[in-house]
Amino acid sequence: MTAALPRPAPRGRPRIGYLGVGWIGRHRMTAIVEDGVTEAAAVADASPEAVSAALAVAPDAVACTSLDELLARDLDGLVIATPSALHADQAIRALKAGVAVFCQKPLGRNAAETRAVVEAARAADLLLGVDLSYRRTRALEAVRAVVQSGALGRIQSADLVFHNGYGPDKPWFYDPALSGGGCVVDLGIHLIDLALWSLGGPAVSTVTSQLFKEGHRLAALDGAVEDHALATIELADGAVLRLACSWRLPVGRDAQIEAVFHGTAGGVRFANVGGSFYDFVAEHHQGTRTVALCDPPDEWGGRVAADWARALAAGKGYDPAVEAVCDVAAVIDRIYGRRS
Repeated sequence: MTAALPRPAPRGRPRIGYLGVGWIGRHRMTAIVEDGVTEAAAVADASPEAVSAALAVAPDAVACTSLDELLARDLDGLVIATPSALHADQAIRALKAGVAVFCQKPLGRNAAETRAVVEAARAADLLLGVDLSYRRTRALEAVRAVVQSGALGRIQSADLVFHNGYGPDKPWFYDPALSGGGCVVDLGIHLIDLALWSLGGPAVSTVTSQLFKEGHRLAALDGAVEDHALATIELADGAVLRLACSWRLPVGRDAQIEAVFHGTAGGVRFANVGGSFYDFVAEHHQGTRTVALCDPPDEWGGRVAADWARALAAGKGYDPAVEAVCDVAAVIDRIYGRRS
C-alpha cells in the first residue's frame, strides 16, 4: 500500500478572505489580523460602511463584491459571517474550491446542512472551524477540566440557561426559512455544545421540548420562530440536561448565561457576571462550600477564530473534532421536532 503523501507546507502566510464584515465578522477579523500569522487578502460585504470599517483593520486587503470574486483571489482560507441561511452553501462552495473555512454558528440551518458542510471538508481534507466561542473562555475551560477529571463523581444533570434581554435586530432572524429557528439555534446552540463538549460527547437518547412565541405555545416553526424555549435532553448514560433560553424575557438584567453540572461528589458552575455578555466566572461546588476557579477579565471573543488561523498557518487539514457540530445540530433538530 502506498503511504499517504504529506500535506504541502503552507506558502508563507496563508491568504484569508472575509465574507461578511459586520460587527461580529469584523471582530473575528481583527482577532485573526492581530494574531499576525495570516494575511488579510480580501473582504466582501453588502454594506459599503462595513467594508470601509474592515479595510481600516486591514488596509492592504482588496474589497470584493461577491463570494465568487473572493474565491478568485487565490485564498487559502475564508471566514464567513453572513446570515445563517447562507452559511452551508457558501462554506461548501469555498471548500470545493480548495479553500479552508471558518464559519459563524450555526454551520447549517439544520442537521442535514451541517453534515453536508462537514462532509465537504472531509472530502477535501480542508480545515473547517465553527465559531462556538464560549469553549475558549477561561471559565468554561476550567469547568470542563473539573468535569473531565472525574472529581464530580457520576454526573447526574446539568442546568443550561441563556436568556438575552434583547432580541436580534435583523429581520432574517425571525424567518425560520432563513434562520433555521429562533432562540434555540441562536443561543441554545452554545449551551448544547458546551454541555456535550464538557461531558466528552455522550450519546443522546431522548429530547422533549416546549417552544413559545410571545407567551403562546408553538406546535411547529410554521412561519414563526420561538422567543422562549425549554428542553429536556436525556443522555444514554442516564444524565439529564435541562435547557432554557429566550429573547427579551424579563429576567432583570441584560443577560443570564449559566451552565451548572451536578455530580454525586460535587458540582461546577459557569456563569456570567452582573448580566454581562462578556465576563464569566467558574466555581467548584463541594458540599456547601464554593471554590472560585476563574474570574474576569478575560479577552476570549476572538480566540476560536485565532486558533483556526494558527492551525491553518501550520498546514493542518481536516480535523475530525469538528464533527461534534453535527451532534449539536441533531439535538436542535429534535428540539424543533425535525427529522435529522
